[in-house]
Amino acid sequence: MTASAAAAVLAKITSKNQLTLPKSVTQALGPVQYFEVQTKGGQIILTPVRIQRGDAVRAKLAELALDEADIAAALDFAAQAQEVPAAAPTQPPARKAVAKKPKPAKSRSSASAGRKPAVRKAAAR
Repeated sequence: MTASAAAAVLAKITSKNQLTLPKSVTQALGPVQYFEVQTKGGQIILTPVRIQRGDAVRAKLAELALDEADIAAALDFAAQAQEVPAAAPTQPPARKAVAKKPKPAKSRSSASAGRKPAVRKAAAR
């Protein structure tokens, strides 16, 4: 039995396919929010990943094969779009006044005609 097998802790997967890692396992890793997940030989391998925004942006740019000229062209395009004056907002058409119909008076049923209306007591606070 290896040292890691001796420290094995049981974790349960939920019906929503979620798995909670035991605190004793994650404390040794430090503050990690993301894990790379792989399967290998019937095992699930979780590798902590520390994502930084700059690294993520650079990785996406590399993935898209964008260079400095592409980025400069995109920035120029965005700047030109901001220079175009926005059209004046249009006013919605005026609504016609509609007279409300009076509500019919509620009649008491014969069963409740002799009863006093219920009075709610204000809760003491």
